[in-house]
Formats: sequence, C-alpha cells, structure tokens
Amino acid sequence: VYNGLAVALIGLAAGHVADRHRAHKAVALAGYGLSALCKPALLLAGGMWSWILVVVGLDRLGKGLRAAPRDAMISLATPRERLATAFGVHRALDTFGAFLGPLVAVALLFAFPGGYDVVWVASFAFAALGVATLALFVRQPRVEDAPAVAGASPRPAFAADASPRFGWLALGAFVLALATVSDGFAFLLLHQASGLPLGAFPLYYVAVSAVYMLAAIPVGRLADRHGWRTTAVGGYLCLLAAYAGLYAVSAGGPGLQVWVVLMLGLYYAGTEGVLIAIASSLLPAERRTRGLALLAAAVGLGKAASSVLFGWVLQRHGAPVAIAAFASLLPLATALIFVILRRIR
Repeated sequence: VYNGLAVALIGLAAGHVADRHRAHKAVALAGYGLSALCKPALLLAGGMWSWILVVVGLDRLGKGLRAAPRDAMISLATPRERLATAFGVHRALDTFGAFLGPLVAVALLFAFPGGYDVVWVASFAFAALGVATLALFVRQPRVEDAPAVAGASPRPAFAADASPRFGWLALGAFVLALATVSDGFAFLLLHQASGLPLGAFPLYYVAVSAVYMLAAIPVGRLADRHGWRTTAVGGYLCLLAAYAGLYAVSAGGPGLQVWVVLMLGLYYAGTEGVLIAIASSLLPAERRTRGLALLAAAVGLGKAASSVLFGWVLQRHGAPVAIAAFASLLPLATALIFVILRRIR
C-alpha cells in the first residue's frame, strides 16, 4: 500500500484532471493538503493498526494526487537541456526535508519519551507551511509556452503517450521496479545485522537521504552534460553494488553498512530525477501530467509486486536467498533499460 498501490489507483485520474483543466497547481495542492491532514489523523488512530493503515493509505493517496502535477510544473518551467538538473534540485530539497524529519522526530522522542503526539503535531506544522508556500508562491504554468516535443502524436489519449518511445520507457521502469527491493526491507536487514537498539532504525533513512541530498544536484548536472542514459544505467549499477553489500552485511561489520547506505543514496540520485527528465522530454505539454502519472503508476505497481514477492521469499527461504534472487534479476532489468534508452535516444 505504502509503496505503490495508492499512486497507481489515483495518479492517472489526477493527471487527467490536471491536464484537461490546466489545474496542475490545484491538484498538487489537494494532494499536499490531504497528506498534511493525515498527520493529526494519526493522533486519532492511536494504536489501532487498522486505522493506522487507513491513514497511511490516505497519505499515499495524497502523494498520488500531487506527484505528477508537481513534476509537470517543474518540467514546464525548465528548458529541456536542464531538466535533469531541475529535478536534481527538487530531489535535493525534498530529501533535505526527509533528512531533517527523522532527526526532529528522534530529538522530540528523546525530549518527550513516548510523546508521539508531539511528533505528529510538529509534522503537521511543517506540512502546513509547505502547503502555504505552494499556495502563495507557486504560479500555475502556461502550457502554451512550453516547447513542442519532436515526434509527439497529435491524437488525444488517456495514456498520454508522446510516441511508442514513452511506452517502452514505462515498460522498462516497471521491470526495474519489479527487481528493486523496498527500502524498508533493506533497512530492516541492515538493522538486524547491526545490533543497534530499535530507536536507531530511522537513522538509516537519514543516512540514505543525506547521500541522496548531497549527490542529487551534481548528478543531475552530470546527466544534462554527458547523457541521461549513461547516468541512469550507472545509478542501477550502484543499486546492484548495494545488493552485493547487503548480501554479505551480516559478516562484514560497519564498513559494509556504510557501503550499502552510500550506494543506495547514489542509486536514487542517478535514477529518480533522470527518468522523469527523460519522460518529460518525450511528452507533449498538454499531456505531460498524464504521462508522468502513467510512469509513476508503472513504477508503483512494480514496487508493490516487488515488496510482496521479496517478503514472501524472505519469510520462506531467508534473507540470503531473497537478496540473491533480486540481485540476479537486476542486471537483466538494467540491460533492458539500457536497450530501451538507446532505442528512444
């Protein structure tokens, strides 16, 4: 639910509304607002896991609403030759928040032991500031001013495909997501090997976010200058290196833990913004949000299936078999995306 199902269910509809009514900002605001309201809702959920699941699902629905319109606004305001850098800047700022969030939560829990209500109230305050910033300082982009996309189909289509090239890109992204281990599983295995107390678990998110934050802008500039395809493939090779470290982490000590965290951060820096930049370059302005939503849905469904599959293999056969299986699939998926990116140029 957290990784992909909600994005796939609502993202396409949100993209259709944003494109049809030129309402990118309004749809993004609705998504950010819904996620903000979920913070105090967790207070009402208390310790009931069923209600917590409902609130988390609503929070992910908010992400499904906002992600594609937000990325479309960024791409519509950016020249094509700087798309990867622009998305790198966004990811760096977004990850800076993800870096600070767990640190603030840990600090609050140390100051107020068991004070999860304090954590959720503080989280809501920051979310409200973000919604206010979007409402007051971000303008709705003018789709008419966006440059045309070479080879784009003039046919209106809900799938928003600019050409068969975009369909190939979405397929490659789906297959790569199927071969990707969820961060939650990776951090769980790292934590079990470390012997650290349970309260230190959020620090893995902090560490990966720190690497991603520092690398996102330089990697984005590198991609714009030297090629999106090379950078994306390099990012997935970093993920394969992370899996190799994760396989041996129980016997490798702190050094391998640092290696896995570093490779995961570089993987995100080399792939997330770059793939969206490639997709944006293939999608006409009037259908860009729907196309980005379709790409997000493909990735989300792949991640959801991957999480179920990895969890099942992990429970039935143990961590080494599960990691080895996904590490074997990833080179095949990376080779596929390399061929696809070469084909669509």
